[in-house]
Amino acid sequence: MREPGVEDATRRTRLANERTFLAWWRTGLTSLAVGVGVGRVTPELANVEQWPYEIVGAGFVVLAIAFVWVAYTRTRAIERALDRGSFQPLGATLPLVLLIAGVALGGATLLLIAFAR
Repeated sequence: MREPGVEDATRRTRLANERTFLAWWRTGLTSLAVGVGVGRVTPELANVEQWPYEIVGAGFVVLAIAFVWVAYTRTRAIERALDRGSFQPLGATLPLVLLIAGVALGGATLLLIAFAR
């Protein structure tokens, strides 16, 4: 028999996991939109050399794919951990990789804004 409140806490944790899954998806879709905006829309509107914008835009699209992939794999890992009655920590690698990607793409976008003509 389970302790009182454990089932309710597990239910709330599963619902939180669903909300987090959707947040990863929203972030992925936003990154996809930024990739299209940077890679296709901006060069045409600004009448500039396209290839630097296309490369940065493609980077944002790769990041979008990564966010959607993480959404699925992380959600599944948490569900399996909940089924076992345990916890699945995020770890340090994924946040570091996302930090590096975000800083690189942000810096590249800044350079495009400041120097591309």
